[in-house]
Amino acid sequence: MLRAVRRGTLTDALLAVLLAVPTLSITQQMLAYAGWYESHDGYTTALFYVPWQLNLLLGPAYYLYFRSLTSQEFRLFPRAWLPLLPGLLQGGLIVGALGHDLLWLPIVRGQPVPVGTKGPALAVAEAFNHYLGYAQYVLLPAYCWRVLTDYRRYTRYLHDNFSDTERLRFAGLRQLVLVQVLALVLSQLFTLVNWKIGLSDAASWNYFFLRGLLVYWLIAVGLQANYAAATTPLRFDAAPGPVPEVTPTPDAPAATQEALPETRLPAAEQAPELLVWREKLLALMAEEQPWLEPELTLAEVAKRLRITSGLLSKVINSSCGQNFNDFVNAYRVQEAQRLLADPRFAHYSLVGIALESGFNSRSTFNRVFKKVVGRAPSELARPKS
Repeated sequence: MLRAVRRGTLTDALLAVLLAVPTLSITQQMLAYAGWYESHDGYTTALFYVPWQLNLLLGPAYYLYFRSLTSQEFRLFPRAWLPLLPGLLQGGLIVGALGHDLLWLPIVRGQPVPVGTKGPALAVAEAFNHYLGYAQYVLLPAYCWRVLTDYRRYTRYLHDNFSDTERLRFAGLRQLVLVQVLALVLSQLFTLVNWKIGLSDAASWNYFFLRGLLVYWLIAVGLQANYAAATTPLRFDAAPGPVPEVTPTPDAPAATQEALPETRLPAAEQAPELLVWREKLLALMAEEQPWLEPELTLAEVAKRLRITSGLLSKVINSSCGQNFNDFVNAYRVQEAQRLLADPRFAHYSLVGIALESGFNSRSTFNRVFKKVVGRAPSELARPKS
């Protein structure tokens, strides 16, 4: 949270919320296990008035965090914060009870502060929160489902705009969302078993151990995702839209033919201006070889052609029959095949070949090469130097 305040970034603030919710829950369990709630003094009173359970924030925070990661134009206000309202109400009731029982009653009404016990307002707030808490079994799966649904469209957005998508995939976040829902299911199984046979306090630590692992996982995923989002201009629109059809064309590098099974529109049915820009695009790719730049984007190619990104995307999708990612990587794979067959590069490692061909990492090189060619680059026979 301090980093969010210092930098003023929404992604850091939402990540702090995602980390705080399970951490508060685990902290309460640890303090209870240590006997703080049974001291019946000021410590116990203070613990009663801390909003430990804010699980209604978890689902909406995951969704808003994903939105803030994938679009620099996303803003929490004026209306995007509304999904957080149930969780804010959950915590606000406890804070309101604190104000009533520990400030209003002793200062205004002259009543003694409850020591080691709960005040009247807290009892009402906890009773209300008990029933309000059941909403997490709807909110968390619902918002996680929205993240997974939008993630599929986000993947298409990446392929249409970036030639290197590996660090922008946020695959760890997608996996974490799935595990988070699984943890919710396991918590209910634990509650059911505990109700039937009565588990020991030590057994409950198995569930909190899982929540602790999720916290550390989220830290690792979140720091990487926040850095990638801060250094790359992402403008993903989460609103559903038509999925562009990408299809093979004889004018693209031959290596892509097997990767794209559909067929594009015949040349006679394409707009003449698209065919003109297609020829200019292919000439640019052949002469300037921008595909050798590992982080080449659609916007950068459009700038070199002096056209809009929207028009260039339409040219690549309709006239070249591919999305931007496949279009650029086809040139890279073709270059890699040339280098692998050239005796002068026989001393190069596969990492060296990948970097020389415009790929940013060996993992991306292997994945794309196998997708396009059908075999891993290591399976190809190389000439001796």
